[in-house]
Amino acid sequence: MYAHENTGGGRSDSGVRALPPAEQVEAAATALRMLADPTRMRMLWLLCADEYDVASLSAAVGVARPAVSQHLAKLRLAGLVSLRRDGRHTRYSARGGHVRRLLAEALSAAEHHLHGLPDHD
Repeated sequence: MYAHENTGGGRSDSGVRALPPAEQVEAAATALRMLADPTRMRMLWLLCADEYDVASLSAAVGVARPAVSQHLAKLRLAGLVSLRRDGRHTRYSARGGHVRRLLAEALSAAEHHLHGLPDHD
């Protein structure tokens, strides 16, 4: 189900489209703020395909480990990344299909904008 197909919302008696709940809007805005950072976007792109520990992710994106750890903490708080403990290692991954699709759509929209491609309906 897409956000615009939300069966709980719809139109009011006056024909005006109902707004989503404030808590939902705030959570969505937080997620989008997390994607507004290029380093976090690159990290999340990698985490959509595989699990990484901090050292591997740091090497893959070319960012110092402490910075990667801070970015991962923010992504976790926003609900975009989950972790799995593997002995002494902690492995991170994107938190599901919604996150993967959100990131893919954002990058697709950017590609269309950069190359003057027509929008999809």
